[in-house]
Order: sequence, then structure tokens, then C-alpha cells
Amino acid sequence: MNKRMSSLKLQTHYSIMVIPGVLWMILFNIVPMTGVVMAFKNYNPGLGLWKSPGVGLENFKYLFSMSDAQRVIINTLIIACSKVVLNIVIPLAFALLLNEVTNMRYKKFVQTAVYLPHFLSWVILASVILNIFSLDGIVNQITGIFGGKPVIWFSMASYFRQLVIGTDVWKEFGFNAVIFLAALTGINPNLYEAATIDGCSKWKSIWYITIPGITGTIVLLGVLGLGNVLNAGFDQIYNLYNPMVYSTGDILDTWVYRIGLVNLQFSLATTAGLFKSAISFIMIVVSYWAAYKLADYKIF
Repeated sequence: MNKRMSSLKLQTHYSIMVIPGVLWMILFNIVPMTGVVMAFKNYNPGLGLWKSPGVGLENFKYLFSMSDAQRVIINTLIIACSKVVLNIVIPLAFALLLNEVTNMRYKKFVQTAVYLPHFLSWVILASVILNIFSLDGIVNQITGIFGGKPVIWFSMASYFRQLVIGTDVWKEFGFNAVIFLAALTGINPNLYEAATIDGCSKWKSIWYITIPGITGTIVLLGVLGLGNVLNAGFDQIYNLYNPMVYSTGDILDTWVYRIGLVNLQFSLATTAGLFKSAISFIMIVVSYWAAYKLADYKIF
């Protein structure tokens, strides 16, 4: 009886500790969701949210009929999906290579060096990257040695997507590599010793021991990535793009920002945001189901 009372008292204390966080979530996450009503209205700031006339699904029909909306959805999918895939493949390859380094001092130095960009905001990195790829930047200086003509790389629509994806992978692969390195430490070293005795090559050891040993981590990062399949990176693209690259670089978030806060089309912006949220929710559910079916992995 005393144990039950002690456990109940402990759970009560924990519940009380959670209350501020729950109230914060309700105030800043749940209450603002009432604004999605704007997607079904012809919002007029003078009339307010509830007195503005309702239009049903007309905003959604208008959204999907717009050529600009179709373009930004395609751009978002291309950029976001490329980031999801490359932010798993490249950090995984880097972690496997770094894991083979025996010099611990060098290994820690490299790990720290590639990890640092993760802590810098895109406001800072964007100015650095734009200078590197500017007309008189180091990239044009190098290409000039081989006879190339100087160009403003981030003003060329044909290169913008590749530059955005590449710079995002460069910024984040160190952080994701640390996750994979941590997962590699959980593999039993005896498995590698047994494989070596059996004459297994290094590549086969990686394929049959290392990769299966970190499958759970790979699946987890993939699941989390699929949930963000329509988040192509507002901070990054907003600080790097310009009107000359809207055709290939404009994504859903930047487009919503312009039509909502710049052009004051609040209902249309809310409609696009609600569409994005609905697709993201569906992708999270689908990816969780796929992770359980394909890899027998559960997050919860």
C-alpha cells in the first residue's frame, strides 16, 4: 500500500511538472490553429475572422488552378526529396569512412570540423555562400583558371536547385554523420572479428554487418525526413533566392510568405499552408506504417 501511495505521489509530481509545457503547447500551437478557418472564407481584415463570408472549397479550387502554385509544389517536392535522400546517403557514407580511421585525434578533428556548420544560421551562411559564388568570388576565380567565364551562380535558374541542395547537405551532413557514428558504436565488435576469421573482406563486413546493424537508425532518419517532404527549407531559400530564380527555386513556404504577407492574400496563403500541413501529416502516417512493415521498426 505504501509503495502504491509513493508511486501515485511521484506520478502526481511529474504530472504537475508537465502542466506548464502543456499550457504552452495549447496557447502557442493549438489555439492558433483556429486560423485555418481562413482557408474556407474570403477573409476581410475589416470584418474579422468569423464575420468574413464563407466560400467553401473555392480557395482550394483556385489554388490548384494557378500555374504558380503548381510550379512551387513541383519545386518543393524536387528540392525536399533530394535533401531527404542525400542527407541520409552522404552522411552514412561519410560515417562509414570515418569509422575506419584509427587515428583518434585526427578522427575527432574531422568530426568536429564537419559538425560546426550545423550550428550556424542560414542568415550567416547565406552571406558567405553568396560571396563565394559571386561574380568575383573564389568559384569564378577557380573556373577562370581553366578558361571559364565568370557568372553569378545564384542568379541562374538552371543552377539554383543544385546549389541549394548541395549547400544544405554540406551544412547538415556532419550532424547526421554523428548520429550514424553513435549508432555504429552499438555494433558488437566480435561480429567483425568473426567475419575476419572467416575471410570476409572489408566491404562485405560493411554490407552484411555494419549496414544491418544501423538499419534502425537509417529507418528513423528516413521516417523523420518523409514527414518534412514539403519542407524544402524556408530560411535557406529565402536568404539565397531572388526573382531571377523563381521558376526553379520558389518553394511553397516562400510563395506563401509573398502572397500572404507581401500581397496580403491571407485566405489563399492559409489555404496553401493547410494543404501543406495535410500532406505532411499523411506522409508521417504512411512513413511510420512503412517503417513498421518493411523494417519492423517502431518509434513508439
